[in-house]
Formats: sequence, C-alpha cells, structure tokens
Amino acid sequence: MFPRLEVAPGEIAPAVLMPGDPRRAERMAAAVLSQPKVVAETRGLKVHTGLVDGRPLSIMASGMGMPAMAFYATALFRRHGVERIIRVGTAGGLSPGVGVGDVVVATGAHTSSDINEARIPGLHFAAVADFDLVRAAMEAARGDPKVVAGTIVSNDHFYREFMVGYAEALAAHCVLACEMEAAALYGVAAGEGKAGLAVCTVSNHLASSQPELTAAQRESTFDLALRLALAAALS
Repeated sequence: MFPRLEVAPGEIAPAVLMPGDPRRAERMAAAVLSQPKVVAETRGLKVHTGLVDGRPLSIMASGMGMPAMAFYATALFRRHGVERIIRVGTAGGLSPGVGVGDVVVATGAHTSSDINEARIPGLHFAAVADFDLVRAAMEAARGDPKVVAGTIVSNDHFYREFMVGYAEALAAHCVLACEMEAAALYGVAAGEGKAGLAVCTVSNHLASSQPELTAAQRESTFDLALRLALAAALS
C-alpha cells in the first residue's frame, strides 16, 4: 500500500519543515506557529499545521535515515499537495571551514547509499537542492559568518567506522558535513518535480576536538537554522 497520512485535504500546508526528531518538531511548532493544530499522527510522528505571518506552514519529523525520509517525503509530495520540504537537522562537521554551532545550507548531498541509484539506470544521480530555496536561505543569512553553503554527505550508518582517510578525503573535496537524510530528500523532490533543501546545525566535528552539543542542546539549538528554513519555506 502506498504510504498515506490520514488527513483531510488542505490540512497539510504547501511548505513543510522536517527535522528528524519528533521532539524537535514539537519545539519548532511551539516556537513559530500561530493557531497550531496536530492534523495527523502516523507511527508517533505528529504533523503540526499553523500559520506564520498569516501563511500556512506544517512541521513534522521524518524519523532517522534515508528510507524514512523517502517514505514521508514521497507521501507529502505525491498525495498531500506539498511543494517544498526543508529538512532542519543536525550534522557532523568535516571541513575546517565549519565549526560546532555553525549552520550548513546543503547545496548538494553525496551519498554512500544506493537509494537514488535506481532512478535512472546507468546514471549516478546528482542529489542537489532546489536553487531558489538555497538562495532564499542564504539571503536570510545576511552574510552571517556562522552560515556556510556547500555540499554534504548522507550516510546510511551512524555508528559505522569508515575506512581510514574517509573523512579527510571528503573534507579535501570541500564536503562540509555528514548526516543521514538529505540525499533521499533531494532525490524524491527531483523525481516528484518539487523542491527540497536541508539546513543543518553542526552538532559535532569529526576532524577537530571541539566539544559536541549535548542531547538537550541538539533538541533546542535550532534558532538560526530555523530562521533560514522559514525563509526558504515561505519564499
């Protein structure tokens, strides 16, 4: 059966912010939505819909990993009239050009997964963000040095120890950070003719001794990323 959220037509807004963590979704909804309403709850993931400056916006979590992101993004785009999904998440820094607490606007997402390989047989699909969403987010950053645009990498495994030199090779190729969802979002958005973007706060750094954000900080430290995501979602 095709994935479907049990909602009435129009209860999910054309723009959706999508963190991975359900608790972060609830915090975001409380922080930015006026007249918020939980319009669906599927597998413990609530869809919050309300208004921002009089314009409709929905916020829901994707869960963890590319299969979960692909599942919900496809349903939202194909069945529920969604036009734009902005992932608002965390990432591990790779490049010396980013630090813990910085925000990465992901222009593209390399991946070690084969999640996009079957889209066009014989082609290695380039998973890139929607240009207009990137531009809106960077315009909202207003030159803030804590905001960096560039490529990231989406991995399937969180705890897997990769081969020696893996992180260094990525950094040498100007890859800013790693996470677990963006490549799937970008592939689904392209396949559905819609728009996707990932805006990620750097929560730890794989190539430096910078202290990582605590679990509580990961849930609550999203103000800058949220502001950029809102600018993209409502652009």
